Amino acid sequence: MNNYVDIQTLVNQLKSVVAIDNDFIALHEPSFQGNEWTYVKDCLDTGWVSSVGKYVDQFEDMLRDYTGIKHAVAVVNGTAALHISLMLTGVEQGDEVLVPTLTFIATANAVSYCGAVPHFVDSSELTLGMDPIKLQQYLQEIAEVRDGFCYNKFSGRRIKAAIPMHTFGHPVDLDPLLEVCQRYHIDLIEDAAESLGSYYKGKHTGNWGKLSTLSFNGNKIVTTGGGGAILTNDDELARLAKHITTTAKVKHTWAFLHDQVGFNYRLPNINAALGCAQLERLPQFIRNKRSLAVMYQAALSKTDGARLFLEPSFAESNYWLQTIILDDTYMGARDDILNFTNEQGFMTRPVWTLMHRLAMYENCPKMDLSIAERLERKLINVPSSPFLGGNHE
Repeated sequence: MNNYVDIQTLVNQLKSVVAIDNDFIALHEPSFQGNEWTYVKDCLDTGWVSSVGKYVDQFEDMLRDYTGIKHAVAVVNGTAALHISLMLTGVEQGDEVLVPTLTFIATANAVSYCGAVPHFVDSSELTLGMDPIKLQQYLQEIAEVRDGFCYNKFSGRRIKAAIPMHTFGHPVDLDPLLEVCQRYHIDLIEDAAESLGSYYKGKHTGNWGKLSTLSFNGNKIVTTGGGGAILTNDDELARLAKHITTTAKVKHTWAFLHDQVGFNYRLPNINAALGCAQLERLPQFIRNKRSLAVMYQAALSKTDGARLFLEPSFAESNYWLQTIILDDTYMGARDDILNFTNEQGFMTRPVWTLMHRLAMYENCPKMDLSIAERLERKLINVPSSPFLGGNHE
């Protein structure tokens, strides 16, 4: 281990940031110190616990107000939000969808739910997300536009959509990416599951995609236990999203009428109640996380071989998961660091296994993925709960 980096020194510096004396420090824990108990108890007391209730509407209103996006449709999880967004974009069986190989598996799985094929794209070292420059160069080689659609010249399949993911809360470079998509007639869907509270050039993420998605899993910056949302500025897409996720049920006083195949994807009221209380505290969560990032950055400046990954200059990140990046000469120590920190009760995790390495996706089309493959060996997530770093609540 000493051939790579002084792991004990690295761990000591990281631990010095965490101002709690626990035997185990989790990667990311939710904080329930606001109105969570009150709102959830109200659901229990009134009996409104399922997908109809005042907190669902309130939660959607709060998301709209916070993000500045015209419509929010609350659903059971982020994967369901991606699935419906792809359907509403017109992704069909046999289409290809551009997906970063460096992402959580839900991004690729949602493409598969539509019978479509993930087409894996490389990442940028600046953002950890989809690289618009490299994508443009790649599409020049493999794509052609016919009759208003983009086609893969080698597979013959239509390339219908692209799903950039804002990795660990850091926004991708959206303007050039949107320009590439427009040039090739490819619909943009933002996977903003991790970026609630993150801004690109002063505007909240989710405003660039035809549709965008959020996740409120237990480890996200705010949680509803399990939950997600579809965001859009398009009135008709919003109407369809709500209709399809409510089993495509037609309004009627007593009859069960459905006008198309729909999905039972709406968020229950009891989960939304939790989310309303969490959204009330989101500004404080973000302040704490950004403060934690400053402290990690200072601590890592005293070590060799690793640094904190910082937001790009055009963005303001929520720093959902704090991420250290190993220098190229030290990336061989990644697994040693992971083993040592977890043995010490300081929970760390690597980035997700790249999508093109997974058995079910290894034969999917892909571009050169050398940057993502290098990042996979260099990235480590460290404890990021909003109450760490002295910000106890």
